[in-house]
Amino acid sequence: MKKIVTFIATGAWFGYSPYAPGTVGTLWGATIVFLTASWPLYAKAATIAASFAVSVIAAGQAEKFFAGKDPSQIVCDEVCGFLAAFFLIPFTVFNLILVFILFRFFDIVKPYPINSIDKRLGGGLGITLDDVMAGVYANLTAHMIITVLSR
Repeated sequence: MKKIVTFIATGAWFGYSPYAPGTVGTLWGATIVFLTASWPLYAKAATIAASFAVSVIAAGQAEKFFAGKDPSQIVCDEVCGFLAAFFLIPFTVFNLILVFILFRFFDIVKPYPINSIDKRLGGGLGITLDDVMAGVYANLTAHMIITVLSR
């Protein structure tokens, strides 16, 4: 069971990347967005919900295997956060790059209240929810940018 949890939590072991494991994990999210681009809205919403549930469980269990709180090897939360960041945004290469940059920015900077979520909740829920909130910030910002650029 430990191997399965570690495989999921580390994004098929990409979380072990010595360089920017969170960014590498986000690439998994971008891949899922690409593969599901033609899916109906309800299927995308279900994918996000399932990703959230799996991430909370896997991150919570994997945190026990690694030393420290919210270890960098755990990247399933980045996948879930990026899926949330791209929700209701039309798939184009420009939008994919825009949302990717915005998500990484908000995930790294963690503006209020994102910066307090993991501290207050902890465990798998805290690990995942702070990335989902970064995704929400990225989503709202991307919607604003796309709207301004389309005028």
